[in-house]
Amino acid sequence: GLMLLAMIPFVVSAMAAVLVPGPEHVKSTALIAELVKNYHYSRPELDDDLSSTILNRYIESLDPNKHFFLASDIQSFEQYRYTLDDAIREADTTSAFEIYNVFRLRVRQRIDHALELLEQPFDFTKDETYRIDYEDALWLETDKQLDELWRKRIKNDYLTLKLAGKEHDDIIDTLTKRYQQVIRRASQQTSNDVYQLFVNAYTTAIDPHSTYFSPHNSENFNINMRLSLEGIGAALRSKNEYTIVQRIIKGGPADISGQLKAKDKIIGVAQDQGEMIDVIGWRLQDVVELIRGPKGSVVRLLLQPHRSGVDGPSREITLVRDKIK
Repeated sequence: GLMLLAMIPFVVSAMAAVLVPGPEHVKSTALIAELVKNYHYSRPELDDDLSSTILNRYIESLDPNKHFFLASDIQSFEQYRYTLDDAIREADTTSAFEIYNVFRLRVRQRIDHALELLEQPFDFTKDETYRIDYEDALWLETDKQLDELWRKRIKNDYLTLKLAGKEHDDIIDTLTKRYQQVIRRASQQTSNDVYQLFVNAYTTAIDPHSTYFSPHNSENFNINMRLSLEGIGAALRSKNEYTIVQRIIKGGPADISGQLKAKDKIIGVAQDQGEMIDVIGWRLQDVVELIRGPKGSVVRLLLQPHRSGVDGPSREITLVRDKIK
């Protein structure tokens, strides 16, 4: 009895973070499944094969670089491999929320550990290698292996900022904020956000251009579309927590200045004379909102330029936003 009483506060606080689908998601799922079935040009079959692809895409959208889930988590998600088609047909997205709640727990554990590691001194006399792209690697089996991956990641993050000329205290402050942002982003996700992630795993499993927006994001999209022809003229994408320039749009400020190239990483954004904001780990949509703005306004970007297959030392550029012809 005493043991149970002692655990109650923990259980309550843990449960407070659990997200579940709402009645509006049941209605939306039924409607979306009907729309896709009857109106999508390819007339996709909602079957076990599609279910398997949806699961892969959903897990990848949560943890693309394999830094949070353990192999045992991924194994436990196998129970959903061939049932998501039935779940969508029955307008039941519970399994997607169960996966997300495991993800949020893992993010908290990893970042708590990362913040502890920041308090330890780094040994740069050791000859070590950090693999930046973990996308095609196997999921790690143990907490100890993830701890080691994060130790190297943090050491690499520290060294990158050191090479950019930052002092120790400033580096620790920047990385603390960066890692805390990862927790904040995961903990601020609403049930609508989780639902959107899952439905997009479903729609993009059918084709890459079918997208579902939650009501909030739909409103933002409409606003942003009205602004979309005023900016720097660069198409961006997100990979492994970095915002990467996919291509430069002809005739835009980025093209005319010649300072920004495809494959460059944008690691910081500032408005005119304002503070440079570290955007590693941010959602692409949020980074775009910082970069986009009215014609004539100034934006400063902190870049990690990419030349001949290698990322160079970071440098800052200044661009004046304009209409994109």
